[in-house]
Amino acid sequence: MADNILRAKRKQFIRSVNAETINGLLDELLEKKVLNQGEMERIKAVNATVMDKARDLCDSVTKKGPLACQIFITYICNEDIYLAGILELELGSPAENSIRTDNFQGGLPSSSETKQGQNKEGSKLPGPSGTLKLCPLDQAQKIREENPSEIYPIMNTSTRTRLALIICNTEFEYLPRRDGADVDLREMRLLLQDLGYTVKEKENLTAQEMTEAVKEFADCPEHKTSDSTFLVFMSHGIQEGICGKTYSDKVPDVLKVDTIFRMMNTLKCPSLKDKPKVIIIQACRGENRGVVLVKDSVEDTGKKFLVDADLEDDGIKKAHIEKDFIAFCSSTPDNVSWRHPVKGSLFIVELIKQMKEYAWSCDLEDIFRKVRFSFEQPEYSLQMPTTERVTLTKRFYLFPGH
Repeated sequence: MADNILRAKRKQFIRSVNAETINGLLDELLEKKVLNQGEMERIKAVNATVMDKARDLCDSVTKKGPLACQIFITYICNEDIYLAGILELELGSPAENSIRTDNFQGGLPSSSETKQGQNKEGSKLPGPSGTLKLCPLDQAQKIREENPSEIYPIMNTSTRTRLALIICNTEFEYLPRRDGADVDLREMRLLLQDLGYTVKEKENLTAQEMTEAVKEFADCPEHKTSDSTFLVFMSHGIQEGICGKTYSDKVPDVLKVDTIFRMMNTLKCPSLKDKPKVIIIQACRGENRGVVLVKDSVEDTGKKFLVDADLEDDGIKKAHIEKDFIAFCSSTPDNVSWRHPVKGSLFIVELIKQMKEYAWSCDLEDIFRKVRFSFEQPEYSLQMPTTERVTLTKRFYLFPGH
């Protein structure tokens, strides 16, 4: 029965659902009279986290029996294919066929309203433009089988606890407001949630507060049962680093990028040893504009070679203190980044677009290359994103939907 299915999926639902789907479920369940106005308002309490709302919602619906649970499940299958894939829910399953819900205060959407996106075996296929395309099962298996030793492993969705951190500074004491940053924050949050990460958000911090937030994030026990992480920083910036909310000419409130790496390295964050750590930075890196008029010329190029050093084996297993990192910055050093006051930052907009389009088939470095390629277009020629401090030793595939 549907209530047994929902009970079995409860833990994973709480971990995986995003705020948008919760709000949609609440509207659907109110319309179908599964929940009343008071119950909906209680679940929507502003001081509750997404996980708190998910837990309360799931428990409230389960208590109302199999018909209510089937409406709940059907909404997810229709409106959030990614979550349905994580929970392994399908319309037309034996559980659904054994229940008639059309008499439950308004019934269910017709089968013609069900979103497309499954092949004959039930694998999730890439979705429409503008949504995160999911990786079909056969595609994921093919990638893993071709070069298994060269691909970072991912953990099972039922047990992994992926975390991501977003720090977004919008309001400053002495610098102009970053209009459009709210769009960047919302869209980046939704992308990471769709990729299976529980997102921790911090806004309008000083450099010291950003440092403390990263340290706290590095200490999270969830990393032990995670396979990767993302850290996203969006703020004003200068050559020396990311500006805190009190930055001015007289107050050097700046978080150095090197500090982020040091706090997330193998020594300070052992739980993420050998796991991909992706750092995304949307901030200016100086005052220069990264556009010049150029002429074709030929210059001599030199080659540098590593010199062999004497190595000793002292019998202790060693680990690289900085490994499995990749940083993707919105511009090259010394140059500015651009942001639209309504649509958001050029870099964040294009990064999310390429992630949604290609994460199902490309590894992360290839996606980042596609982002850089898109900035060769005339409308994006104001800046050039750059990948830095890459110590990934394998290909990092996100396998959305798995």
